[in-house]
This record gives sequence, structure tokens and C-alpha cells, in this order.
Amino acid sequence: MKFYDAHNHLQDDRFAGRQDELLATCETAGVARMVVNGACEADWPQVLELSRKHKMVLPSFGYHPWYLGERTPDWQKNLVKFLDEVPSAVGEIGLDRWKPGLAYDGQEEIFLAQLRIGAERNLPVSIHCLQAWGRLHELLRDHPRPACGFVLHSYGGPVEMIPALAKLGAYFSFPGYFLHERKLRQRETFKQVPAERLLIETDAPDQHLPTEKILHPLTGEDGKALNHPANLPAVYAGLAGFVDEPVESLAGRVEENFRRVFGGL
Repeated sequence: MKFYDAHNHLQDDRFAGRQDELLATCETAGVARMVVNGACEADWPQVLELSRKHKMVLPSFGYHPWYLGERTPDWQKNLVKFLDEVPSAVGEIGLDRWKPGLAYDGQEEIFLAQLRIGAERNLPVSIHCLQAWGRLHELLRDHPRPACGFVLHSYGGPVEMIPALAKLGAYFSFPGYFLHERKLRQRETFKQVPAERLLIETDAPDQHLPTEKILHPLTGEDGKALNHPANLPAVYAGLAGFVDEPVESLAGRVEENFRRVFGGL
């Protein structure tokens, strides 16, 4: 079986330069491709370097709403420059009304600027959304979107919105964090995701799996636990068990979906 990680942050400094080691373990575990998402201008060069060094890495460049305060006056030119360097996606971008102390002013403008770049180039876009699902739907509905589709990373929105978002081109990505017992509502939501729109992710180094499901424990230099990207097969197995589907058929379906949205790269 081959496994496809629709969203992670392999460039994260918490991995402390161990990326080659992590990717070797991922290859042994059957991970075929992973989308590595930049979050700001400061980490785009690391994402680019990883993609040039490792065939497994599919790069994605974007400004995450948490880091908008760090952008330079030339951030859009810089984004386009990185998108021109290698075949890549746009992301992680999005809207966030959840994070304490994070200003919402300006988020929509910057989100739409990046969405427009993705639409003009027909590049898949990876979207972060917390407590702004209704507004996100309005913006996606009313503005150009990439014809190849877009990924709703760690979809935690209402189950009622799935048909409308799917109609606009959404793919819905399931993280291992939703395998925690307290996340039953989020797991139940994924039972309503159309079969042809399901993706799976680790969001490594974040969104840890339940302890008993972790295949590859990992600790950062500060002693805190990290989510190893090679835990991806455990996310597949956990979701397959929940929806009562053989993991082999789930993996085949997710591979088809991944290739459909990211295959142009």
C-alpha cells in the first residue's frame, strides 16, 4: 500500500534538522508523497530545499493567518517567485477567528490574494479555517477558485456544509488528531464526505494521534512530543476502522483523490 499525506509541516524547526532521518522512516513506512506547507516567507526557503532534495516532498507556499504580521511589503512577489521555482501548491492560507489575540482585520484580503494566485495558475490550495466556515464558504463561492480543487485541511466544519463546499471543489482532509475519543463529532462528520473528496493528513509535527495508535514516537529537543510524519499509516488504519472499510480500499481511494487534486504538479 502507498500512503499520501495531504498536509504537514516537515520544515518545522522543532524537527531540529532531522528531516532526512524522518523521510527515510516515512519511505520505509510506505509514504509515497507528502504536501509540505510553508506558513510564511521565513520558512518558504526550507520548504523549497526539502522539495529539491527529496522526491517525496510536494511543496506548498503560502501565508498562514497566524503569521500575517510578519509579511514584508513584497510578500506577493516573493510568493510568486517561489511558485515559479518548482511545481508547487498554494498554502497554507486561510481564516482564523479562534486563536486568542489574533486580529481578523486583513485576513480576508490576504486570503483572497492568495486564492486568486492559485486560481490564475490552477494550483491546488490548502486552506486553514477555524470558526469562520460560513464566511469562508461565501468567499469561495463569490471569487475565482482553482479548477483542480482546494483542500480543507483538518476539516472541522459543520457536516451540513459538506455538500455546498464539495460543489465548489473542496477536498476534505482527515488528521490523526480526530482519532481521539473526544473527537467523535469530527469523525462522524467524515462519514458524510463524498468518497471522491476524502484525503488524509498528519499535520506533523502537530495534531498528535492517541498514544496507543502512535507507530513512531518522537520527542523534540525541548522534551515535548512531536507527531512523526511516518505515523500516517496509523491515521489511515484508524479512519478505516471507524468507517468499517478495509484499509487497502481506503488507501486506493485516497491515492486516486490525491492524484486528482495534486496530480497536475
